[in-house]
Amino acid sequence: MELTAHGIDGLKALAATDLGHTEWLEITQDRVNLFADATDDHQWIHVDVDKAAGGPFGGTIAHGYLTLSLIIPLFTKLLTINGMTMSVNYGLNKVRFPSPVRVGAKIRLRGAVTDVTDVKGDGVEMLIDFTIEIDGGDKPACVAQAVLRHYT
Repeated sequence: MELTAHGIDGLKALAATDLGHTEWLEITQDRVNLFADATDDHQWIHVDVDKAAGGPFGGTIAHGYLTLSLIIPLFTKLLTINGMTMSVNYGLNKVRFPSPVRVGAKIRLRGAVTDVTDVKGDGVEMLIDFTIEIDGGDKPACVAQAVLRHYT
């Protein structure tokens, strides 16, 4: 399901709206390795397939921050925003990683807009509760409340 918001009034109308969820995305070892290279985090639980097979997770896992970083590209599949000149990630109020994402697992993003308020400079601030679910998992991979600002 993808929604479209037009301008500030369209964003304000989304307050208290469940945005639904995205399609499933498979987490590959190539993606994990690229993230490890980009962040210089080559811990064996992420990149050493042989060693990780005997480790605590039974295989390699995605970095928590890789999982978190997928929120924005997945969010664009939930909501298209038109009529704004700039959007910025203003921060996160809370982030948790309840369950690791094993390489080969599929994840999807679920989102709900909790609040939309005016900010200086002809803009609005959105609070969005995000959950990254793991296909077949008992617990989510990530829960986060994002603060996004959009300006006309």
